[in-house]
Amino acid sequence: MASTKKMVILIGINSFIFLLVTWLLRDQSNQMEIPVDQNRPPEERAQPTITPVLNSKHFMVSAFKDHRQSGAVRVISILCREELKKKLYCAFCANATAEGSVGPCTSSEAWFDIHRNNFPYATASVMCPSPSSPGATHVSITNDPNNIHNLKFLPIQNQEAKNSYKYNFIWCISNIFGKSNNALQFVQTMELYRIMGVQRVVIYNTSCGPDIEKAFKYYQKEGILEVVPWPIDKFLKPSGSWRPDYSPGEIHYYGQVTTLNDCIYRYMYESKYLVLNDLDEFIMPYKHASLGDLMGFLQERYSDAAIFRFWNYVYPNTQSDDSGRYPLPQWKNVPGVSILEHIYREPENADSPISAKLIVDPRRVEQTIVHQTQKQFGRTIEVPTDIGHLMHIRHPKEKNFSKDQLTKDKRLWDFETKLISRTNQALFKSGLL
Repeated sequence: MASTKKMVILIGINSFIFLLVTWLLRDQSNQMEIPVDQNRPPEERAQPTITPVLNSKHFMVSAFKDHRQSGAVRVISILCREELKKKLYCAFCANATAEGSVGPCTSSEAWFDIHRNNFPYATASVMCPSPSSPGATHVSITNDPNNIHNLKFLPIQNQEAKNSYKYNFIWCISNIFGKSNNALQFVQTMELYRIMGVQRVVIYNTSCGPDIEKAFKYYQKEGILEVVPWPIDKFLKPSGSWRPDYSPGEIHYYGQVTTLNDCIYRYMYESKYLVLNDLDEFIMPYKHASLGDLMGFLQERYSDAAIFRFWNYVYPNTQSDDSGRYPLPQWKNVPGVSILEHIYREPENADSPISAKLIVDPRRVEQTIVHQTQKQFGRTIEVPTDIGHLMHIRHPKEKNFSKDQLTKDKRLWDFETKLISRTNQALFKSGLL
């Protein structure tokens, strides 16, 4: 009888334990069914620099808090024109961890400002209203504000505005592509700009040749160069021109406008000025020894100015100095153009002001295109050409000019001693000599 009683008690205890475990597992299962748009972390945090937007033909590039726009978040994007009628929404998430999980999340409707051109895709700023959660650290854009399954999120940069800057001048090179291997001109221009006060250089790299790659690695090791991967050709068919009838494609000039805007916001609080020009050109001061002296003079004269446009002059790489002092024999096996040889300038033409390049105060720029800003918070100055202009060493703009129709301009030779020494050192250390 006692044995039967014990058996009943054991069965009762086991039944209770079974029911308790079953109930706990069921409760745990219910806890997992949390609405995704509230607490579930996004599946993956995106890495720079081009991120497809889920269920659309759009792309995100980078995100920044814009302190000039009441804390709104600006997502530098590439939008497909055929999908512009669909509304876009911003999804914000907070409390990022080192492992990449974030939450909780909220969403809001976005608006956008798109670059006007004739390509199917264009650079845009997707503007997200200041998030209701002050701790938002990541953002994504979407067509569906109620479902953030599988969204990829960008970190929101520039969370704090700064009043002091690490650098005076950063040079933004919008992109390099086509396996360009103009190593000598790149190294010479890098060293010239360093002589004139540039402290950091950023280049967006789609593809480059092996010798430029060696130069990149040297300058990265020196701590002056940042190479930002720009695999635009993995997502779109880029045009090699500013007009689709010149070079068919889906986006203007390998996304040049996108990278310029990204560079402005990426370094907005890192540098007093940004220099915006391509790899085969540089801004030359004619009455000052450095860019710092030049900008000090210009800011004193134009105290309310934020954007400084330098007219473009073409120096044909088909016309060389006749004195025989260049090229130097030690550079003969380095691929590329030697800027010291090409000191003949084409006459000013109607394109000179149109194709100007810029030095800007990035905190006073909202949007830029290649040759001018589209939206800014300060005055734009056309810099007099006798004070400074752009030297663009390239194939001739006007092929019919003879040398006696060109202007001999030896200003670059004022820097030749330092430039030759520094170029030789850089070429040797990078393995190009």
